[in-house]
Amino acid sequence: MQKIVVIGGSAGSIEALKVILGGLQPDFAAAVLVVTHIGARDSILPSLLERCTPLPVRHAIHGEPILAGRVLLAPADLHLTVARDGERAYVRLHHGPKENHSRPAIDPLFRSAAAAYRADAIAVVLSGYLDDGTVGLQAIKACNGIAVVQDPAEAAAPDMPASALQYTAVDFVRPASDIASTLVELVHRTGAVAVPPAGPAAKELQERVAIENRMFDEGADMSEMDRIGTRASMTCPECGGAIWQVRQASPVRYRCHTGHAFTARVLESLQDGETEEALWAAVRALHEQEQLYRQLYQTSGGQRKGAQGAGDPRDEYLTKAERARQQAQVLRELITERMRIGMV
Repeated sequence: MQKIVVIGGSAGSIEALKVILGGLQPDFAAAVLVVTHIGARDSILPSLLERCTPLPVRHAIHGEPILAGRVLLAPADLHLTVARDGERAYVRLHHGPKENHSRPAIDPLFRSAAAAYRADAIAVVLSGYLDDGTVGLQAIKACNGIAVVQDPAEAAAPDMPASALQYTAVDFVRPASDIASTLVELVHRTGAVAVPPAGPAAKELQERVAIENRMFDEGADMSEMDRIGTRASMTCPECGGAIWQVRQASPVRYRCHTGHAFTARVLESLQDGETEEALWAAVRALHEQEQLYRQLYQTSGGQRKGAQGAGDPRDEYLTKAERARQQAQVLRELITERMRIGMV
């Protein structure tokens, strides 16, 4: 079977990609599929990369065959995965649920390559924040593929390579300048048929890869989620639905039945964002409330004639306005303190 190279990167990965693709020759004997966290923005990445390599570079097209010597990139706002029908391997593009708050995301590409190519899959994790790619790299290893990671010491954003090294039995750790030669060697390597990892843990991971690929393609009902996880007392930050903590997952991971998936670090980041948005919304509401009370004070009539021993009822508006101002200030200080702690 022909080999495939799948590459995932985020912040700081473009320069590494230029170096890697620049080191591959026109006769490179494998297809190269790439996911970077470009989000929903139109991407000029193909034009940037094609200047650095003799290989043709372009965005992938849904259903096209996967052929050696081509570089296919995930288009904006679409997951890139691969599938196999007998000997024919082809591209699939999905506007499906985000994984690790990203679309395109790295894990779906790696997972699908692991299932379709097994030992003939070679996966590369490059620079990036948080830990997208780690779980996909585990899938590659569970199916006896090969894992290559950019040296975190040289990565502009070392989080993703460091996470891959922490949680996966990586085969090669290389600076970007050495990854191309490593890929050439691996693509041309021949030998005995590799035996997939054995044992209960490996078997469970392989089954989970198959289930999660099926979930990604077809969605999942509650019973399917119960097979791989335990319901958590939280809601999905993407859709508000119930979420499950994936059993025996390292790093800790969560999924919802609509398809959103995230590691604990990504979930923490999303919850931090939701909390900050809620706090600023409360500050805004208190500012508006203060303004309303001051307007009521200005526009309301004063004390009615004949009332004895009573203060001006408008004073209550000023009291409420001042209370709202003080509460908004407390929330501002809380937000500042949260940001300060987050930066430590």
